[in-house]
Amino acid sequence: MSNPNISRRVFTMGALAGVGVTAACGNGLGGRGSHIIDARVDATLSEMYATYPNTVQLASKANGVLVMPLVTEAGLGLGGAYGRGALQVNNVTVDYYSVVKGSGGLQIGAQQYAHVLFFMTEQALGDFRRSPGWAAGADLEYVISDKGDSVNADTTTALAPVLAAVFGRAGLRLGATLEGTKYTRIIP
Repeated sequence: MSNPNISRRVFTMGALAGVGVTAACGNGLGGRGSHIIDARVDATLSEMYATYPNTVQLASKANGVLVMPLVTEAGLGLGGAYGRGALQVNNVTVDYYSVVKGSGGLQIGAQQYAHVLFFMTEQALGDFRRSPGWAAGADLEYVISDKGDSVNADTTTALAPVLAAVFGRAGLRLGATLEGTKYTRIIP
């Protein structure tokens, strides 16, 4: 036989614990997570457009732009990265995403950087939005070089379905690449 008082008590304690966990993650009702991400996205786009003017034209031609304002990556043997950002279509935020990356091998150090993905075709944008966890592959074309130089969009990059810009690096870690990075839709 079950005791209804215990069931109510267990239910109440479980509900309170759930609310506490949700609040601790910043995903609670009335949270400011989306406002913080939106402000960081706007600042990142402004910095990118000012520093790399050719990205303004790319963004205007893109079907969608995913902005990850701050990705923190660290490694000592095993490594990982995490960040949060927003997907904009026609300069309006339509979804929020997290980015996670894991890596192994010889590595040491930490860095922070921003990156932006330009979805140049409707199909690339649709594939990204429909995916439960989209992973960046080695086929990404970069529009900003490893040295931070802005690369002009030529016919090669203009035909690529997804273009990437990685910039604003701080820290000491060699080889910033988006290969193997996984993007997942979140509710901030």
